[in-house]
Amino acid sequence: MSMFHKAYIPYGGYYTTPFAKWQGSLQNENSIQLGARSSKKWFELKKLDPNEELDYLYLGITIGQKSIFYGSSWASTMMGAPDVPGQTVMHACATSTTSVFNAAAAVELGNVNTAYCLLADRCSNGPHTIWPNPKGPGGEVLSENWNMDNMAGDPSTGLGMIVTAETIAKENGFTKEEADELTLRRYEQYAESLKDDRAFQKRYMMPIEVPVSKRETKVLEADEGVSQTSREALNRLKPTTEGGIVSFGSQTHPADGNAGIIVTTKENAARLSTNPSIPIQVISYGYSRVEKAKMPAAPVPAVKMALERAGLTVHDMTAIKNHNPFIVNDMFLAKELGIDAMNVNNYGSSLVFGHPQGPTVGRLLIEAIEETVEKGGGYALATGCAAGDNGAAIIVKVG
Repeated sequence: MSMFHKAYIPYGGYYTTPFAKWQGSLQNENSIQLGARSSKKWFELKKLDPNEELDYLYLGITIGQKSIFYGSSWASTMMGAPDVPGQTVMHACATSTTSVFNAAAAVELGNVNTAYCLLADRCSNGPHTIWPNPKGPGGEVLSENWNMDNMAGDPSTGLGMIVTAETIAKENGFTKEEADELTLRRYEQYAESLKDDRAFQKRYMMPIEVPVSKRETKVLEADEGVSQTSREALNRLKPTTEGGIVSFGSQTHPADGNAGIIVTTKENAARLSTNPSIPIQVISYGYSRVEKAKMPAAPVPAVKMALERAGLTVHDMTAIKNHNPFIVNDMFLAKELGIDAMNVNNYGSSLVFGHPQGPTVGRLLIEAIEETVEKGGGYALATGCAAGDNGAAIIVKVG
């Protein structure tokens, strides 16, 4: 009944870098170059030759960088796989899920034996694009700031993303008190990943070297820019829009970082796995687009599609991760699916550790896999919304 039967992720066949709050340590790094450099180091640590192991590369990225025209082919060359072809995938915040889906579909069809999803973005210092405007007075140009302008307004509606959150909150009668309480829980869950010298995070997070100057580098070992909070601090924060419930404490922050995920056959996954007794099978994928300006609602129909295609229910899931640019996303998902919002997003979520866009849900999927392993196996679900009121969801079976 599942969509996929042949596509697997090796246990340990993935990594993420730490995420850095925008305008932090990664603010000046071309995300394609940084992603390729990170992947090259990761393959070296795994003692794998990417040029020999990989057939195809999916570069998942949403924010233009210099030389993005060459996209995946440039990235594969820099990461030590100059013979590997590929394509660039752009699906806003659903870029990770869609990249893994494309890789799984290629493996399922037999077109690709081993694919690699390199998921990279930099929200810092986003590009500012100009176009000629022949009718503009005095040679005036048309311009767009890739980050700020698109966060401020969907060209289909003219409404900013915060409006979509407040629309869903108002329709469902959510209160600021409820939002703050769940937000506090998200910070508590992230704190669990930091226990015992970040034991949970170290299963998948790889430190990276960042140039400070021509002669100096620094090592970024852990997430940078994560805020500290408390119930009192959250209660003191006012909503960012009049009459709303979402404050700066209950929404995410832009960030920089990258992640990598291998998708391959069952036999190859076992060979590449750090523990062959833990198979990770890609089961199904769901997608959706909801009514305009209701973006936080989009993951729900996507999850329902993925569950139906897999012949499963949400109560069959061992771990659930939901991209939460606003805490409203988690509140709505839990209400509509009939689950406890307090048990979603264990060990962290983008609300807390930040949102580099392309790699965000990739990190959530990796953490969902690790949580499921910790619990003895089962099904893991990673989902989230995307700009334009889209949603995407992916389910894997662990063990």
